[in-house]
This record gives sequence, structure tokens and C-alpha cells, in this order.
Amino acid sequence: MTSVPTITIRRARTSDVPAIRALVAPLADERVLVAKEAVAYYEALQEFRVAEDGDGRVVGCGALHVMWEDLAEVRTLAADPARRGCGIGHRLLEQLLADAVDIGVKRVFCLTFEVEFFQRHGFVVMANQSAVDPEVYSELLRSSDEGVAEFLDLARVKPNTLGNTRMIRTF
Repeated sequence: MTSVPTITIRRARTSDVPAIRALVAPLADERVLVAKEAVAYYEALQEFRVAEDGDGRVVGCGALHVMWEDLAEVRTLAADPARRGCGIGHRLLEQLLADAVDIGVKRVFCLTFEVEFFQRHGFVVMANQSAVDPEVYSELLRSSDEGVAEFLDLARVKPNTLGNTRMIRTF
């Protein structure tokens, strides 16, 4: 892994949304991530962390979305293509996992093509059965959040999952 000089991981600010969208755009074009409207990023801004280089440029992003008392999802993990392989994704993911622990989450879910990357961080491929109690499952069914539907592996979101792998990490 090539070292990256002076990368800071911090909470996202409203002024970071254009840079986050720019990081996501090529991945959405490749159908690796799902494109979102700007309003969705502003609404979820508190969930985001960004990686900033020494010149103040946002070179990576990622979000932690709480789904339930003990369950959250890593979303929108992306790094500048010119900086991939430099540890930015690793640092962002480690921060998001630390955030999960800090707020009391015991399990973190992701939907990804980068299976090996997430395996290196303790994630395992989810079995087809639901990872929640039937009572919680019925509560989660009431959510309008697409990520929750993806976690539950509902048929209505299958076209949105783009062939990704469902993975989970337990603390």
C-alpha cells in the first residue's frame, strides 16, 4: 500500500456535498454505487465522514446509516480514483466502524462489489436468511429507506443492488 501524506478524516460539512457527489459520479456511471440527488446528500450529511488531503481537497467519503438499535450500514464509501490503493478507504472505513462502536451499534452491514476489501476489515458474506429477529424484521419492513430493504434482501430492491454482495461485521 502506498502511503498518503497528510490525510485527515473528519465529519462532512455542507460545503463538501459537491465534492462527495463528484467522488460518487464515476462510480455511479460504472454502476458500482447508486446515484443520488444532491438533496439526499444534504439530508444525510450528519452520517458522512470525508478524507481531506493536505491541500484541503476532499479525496474520499463514506457514511454510517443507523438502521436499528444494534445495526447500521456503511454507505457511499468512495475514494478519488487517483488515490485508490493509498489507504483512504481503509481509514474511512475504520473511522465509520469506530463511530458505530461509539454509538452502541453491534453489527454493521454493507452492500458491495469490494468483497475482499471488506473481508480484510472483518466483514463476512451474509447468509440468505435475515440477520434480525422476526419482530425487528417486521419493524424494519415499515422503513421507506432503500438500504433497509437491501439489508432485508427484499425482492423489490433486487434491481437496485446491481449484483452486489451483502456483508456484515459483528463487534
